[in-house]
Amino acid sequence: MARLAQTAGLTDIQREILSTVRDFVDKEIIPVATELEHRDEYPQAIVDGLKELGLFGLMIPEEYGGLGESLLTYALCVEEIARGWMSVSGIINTHFIVAYMLKQHGTQEQKDHFLPRMAAGEVRGAFSMSEPGLGSDVSAITSKAVKDGDEYVLNGQKMWLTNGGTSTLVAVLVRSDEGHPEGTAPHKSMTTFLVEKEPGFGEVRPGLTIPGKIDKMGYKGVDTTELIMDGLRIPANRVLGGVTGRGFYQMMDGVEVGRVNVAARGCGVAQRAFELGVSYAQQRHTFGKAIAQHQAIQFKLAEMATKVEAAHAMMVNAARKKDSGERNDLEAGMAKYLASEYCKEVVEDAFRIHGGYGFSKEYEIERLYREAPMLLIGEGTAEIQKMIIGRRLLEEYRFQG
Repeated sequence: MARLAQTAGLTDIQREILSTVRDFVDKEIIPVATELEHRDEYPQAIVDGLKELGLFGLMIPEEYGGLGESLLTYALCVEEIARGWMSVSGIINTHFIVAYMLKQHGTQEQKDHFLPRMAAGEVRGAFSMSEPGLGSDVSAITSKAVKDGDEYVLNGQKMWLTNGGTSTLVAVLVRSDEGHPEGTAPHKSMTTFLVEKEPGFGEVRPGLTIPGKIDKMGYKGVDTTELIMDGLRIPANRVLGGVTGRGFYQMMDGVEVGRVNVAARGCGVAQRAFELGVSYAQQRHTFGKAIAQHQAIQFKLAEMATKVEAAHAMMVNAARKKDSGERNDLEAGMAKYLASEYCKEVVEDAFRIHGGYGFSKEYEIERLYREAPMLLIGEGTAEIQKMIIGRRLLEEYRFQG
């Protein structure tokens, strides 16, 4: 077992789960990840393997057929999976956020209907907030739901939908003015709808189109899509929680745990970059000795290892805080910000250690170099994290004049 990024105080069950996942990553993901990534191919065999391990139900309560594990266990599993291939952790994460939102905010009927099938991996989740013109400004959402008898009619265009094609259940955030008078704050007139659909591209149910995959620099394999609603009819019993106007809070709760997940991904990718860098530095020789013996490279390795360790500690702290029932938006924001920035820096240092070979598609570090930037913008940009952190600090340290 590696010395870095260890977690104290884990139970025997947690250690067993993590050992199983790490073994799966080493045997089933790392050997094929780069080839699949270069082909932008969906990792069906890997996903099937994770399904067999029960990872799609990791945090779903046991009463619904899940493992009922903590956010910490989940985050540590994500760290391991991202160490193998970050795209696979994205497939799990979007599913997990929808399951978490259902568990926390769904009606009993919605939980009974969806959670057992989500735990088994039969229903696969995705969630959708962003739109083509709004970026991080969620309050500017223009997609709209209008009540029509016992149904709602949804219209609008959503963007950056991870698992958009392969998912069968999408939690979609739209504006719903019903029961909210003119002038209501934007975040109080939003509703999350649970939209069931067929997997695939094109018109996946009447009024709902998934145009196709967006071609990306990195984060390949997983399908990132748009979602177009044109007269999409959804029954009233598919409003998450059964009441309109609560969607913004439900989504933010989901994103808060999602930020711990993104921090975990950053930790995993940084760990892999360090492993590749420290290994290559001991194999490559210049001026008669391994480059690991040159002080310049040792300094790089020292900085990389320290960043891996620091990011892991902050991620673990944020997960444990949420598990204890406390508010963790400050810790999650800090962990996401630090882990994604450090990930980028550790990957770049490993890339430099590889020299010209880092630029070759034959070497794994080339893939990591294209994957790391996604973490700087996913689940809220670094700038958004700093805004959240700054506001929370001013709440905590309010000047008493």
